[in-house]
Amino acid sequence: MIRKITIAIDGYSSTGKSTVAKQLADYLDYIYVDTGAMYRAVTYFAMQNGFISTTHFDKEGLIASLDEISIGFEKAQPFETADVLLNGINIESEIRTLEVSSFVSPIATVPEVRRKLVYQQQILGKLKGVAMDGRDIGTVVFPDAELKIFMNASATQRAQRRYEELLKRGDKVLYQEVYDNVVERDRIDTTREDSPLIMAEDAIEIDNSEMNLEDQFHIILQLAKDRIAGRI
Repeated sequence: MIRKITIAIDGYSSTGKSTVAKQLADYLDYIYVDTGAMYRAVTYFAMQNGFISTTHFDKEGLIASLDEISIGFEKAQPFETADVLLNGINIESEIRTLEVSSFVSPIATVPEVRRKLVYQQQILGKLKGVAMDGRDIGTVVFPDAELKIFMNASATQRAQRRYEELLKRGDKVLYQEVYDNVVERDRIDTTREDSPLIMAEDAIEIDNSEMNLEDQFHIILQLAKDRIAGRI
């Protein structure tokens, strides 16, 4: 029987963490857990219930309502990417907007939110055979993960990728808006008091500024195969 491992992928926004984690999960027949989508779901809940806007953030109100939040993943068809459910309702499209992106980092700084989601993530990954991406997977959620990857890229490259993605979705955005959002998210993610974005000491850094998706996947897949086989 081939042993299964935990693959923890951390890094900055728009570095392709989710893409490569999904690819690995598909190839290795692992479970993929989109932790970023979980934070986006809480953010969407906060927006819909008036807890956060451009003018205020009712942190205590959100904390008091956390028990009302149930997040799940559901595939419409086998081998398709799982959509995010919030209290049983599919919100996959709603959580991928720039508006939601602009509020994710403040929501993620709330310790009570992080504790709730980290607990859910640890339950999902307790049986191994998991590829999970986020900001603190290798440092907080799975500090004993057999393979830890930290993904990086220049802010300009990441903003361009996100900008093109949003345009393909039909969103009307300006590149400068997207770039400013990327830079601000970096600032918040790396300076928050609870579980800031840092590279685990035993993580392998992958800078994909000049790397295509195929090369990136094969590099990380080989690392995973080596760890599964116990070669490194």
